[in-house]
Amino acid sequence: MSDALNGLVDLLGLEMLEENLFRGRSQDLGLPQLFGGQVLGQALSAATQTVDAERQVHSLHGYFLRPGDATLPVVYQVDRVRDGGSFTTRRITAIQKGRPIFFCSASFHGEEPGFDHQVAMPSLPGADALDDDAEIMRFPGHPIEFRHLEDSAEPGQPARKRLWFRLKGELPDDAALHRYLLAYSSDFNLLTTSLVPHGIRFGDPGLQIASLDHSLWFHEDVRVNDWLLYDMDSPWAGGARGLARGSIYNRAGRLVASSAQEGLTRLRDAAKT
Repeated sequence: MSDALNGLVDLLGLEMLEENLFRGRSQDLGLPQLFGGQVLGQALSAATQTVDAERQVHSLHGYFLRPGDATLPVVYQVDRVRDGGSFTTRRITAIQKGRPIFFCSASFHGEEPGFDHQVAMPSLPGADALDDDAEIMRFPGHPIEFRHLEDSAEPGQPARKRLWFRLKGELPDDAALHRYLLAYSSDFNLLTTSLVPHGIRFGDPGLQIASLDHSLWFHEDVRVNDWLLYDMDSPWAGGARGLARGSIYNRAGRLVASSAQEGLTRLRDAAKT
């Protein structure tokens, strides 16, 4: 495992302070606030540590309440809402400086037979046919590789992004860990899909952007150190908010997860920011 990937795995490991109470260190990616994917992954890690191993998370729904501070650790309080015959529910609150910065609910379910269908993966070039995306070099030493299938943020373009991504390196065969890492990775690129048809890119002067909520559905086990296709679109934007949806496929064409996110997308006068 590379140092960068090992550091990310450690980041999501958490320290148990007391029953249902955990602490995670923070990762500074040079953003104005704590990266939301970190809080998603750590919150899921905290919840999973209170659930029987035979049940895996199938959905997570959260709200970002306050900007987090990347220089401080985050404390996670887990509320054991329900342990049912088939499903387990947890509520998780992330705390900094004595105040909640994020909360979410997560639901867990064991393996069970049932109806099976999915939307087909779009026919697109594979990751091996594309070059590495230099954009991630803003985050030195980061272990995620991205390969965009298109990269056009111009007025009139469809509100869509499609890219391959993976965590570069070897990982343990631990289904829960791969889901933490998928939660972490799912926050990259999603909200900025709503900016594509307006010719605005992440980092443009005057752009104020922040996640307001995030939902993630896990459909089956996933290996995040193999290439995954993230197919994202934005059906709506307005009122300084944007909505984006994502479908995540493995290389075999299986839909392994779905995501949705609404966020603040405010464009201010660059001269006044």
